[in-house]
Amino acid sequence: MKTRNTILGLLAGVAVGATLGILLAPDKGEKTRKKIISKSKETKDKLKESFDDFLDTVSEKYSSLKVEGKDLLHKEKEAIKEKMEKA
Repeated sequence: MKTRNTILGLLAGVAVGATLGILLAPDKGEKTRKKIISKSKETKDKLKESFDDFLDTVSEKYSSLKVEGKDLLHKEKEAIKEKMEKA
């Protein structure tokens, strides 16, 4: 959860900084609007890419934990079987 918040905070900071930089630049209104639109699209794409990477990481960790859980369950079942056979 901390990683997700950090990524979102970082991207929000980049977006605000880029927008302020564009707004404070000495350009005509039309150029400024085009730059804002362009930067907004870039930021949206970066945010989507970061979120997709985050989801991939979570998915990989979930799959890994699922496999480890199944392995552990199998080992415990075998251990219980052995103990029951000895008893």
